[in-house]
Amino acid sequence: MAVPKRRTSKSRRNKRRTHQGLSVPALVECSNCGAMIRPHNACHKCGYYQGEKVDHTVELEKERH
Repeated sequence: MAVPKRRTSKSRRNKRRTHQGLSVPALVECSNCGAMIRPHNACHKCGYYQGEKVDHTVELEKERH
């Protein structure tokens, strides 16, 4: 059974883990309301995509509240 002969140093361990970091999600500003949204997706606040109303669920949520 393989057993390490030497203790792995902190620098060697951390070098191995350099690719495990989390990346920041890409966000753009909605041209209609200014909310931060993912690119190429309809806005979750106003329901617009590229200047056109596409999401009809936003109106239903406003009526419920």
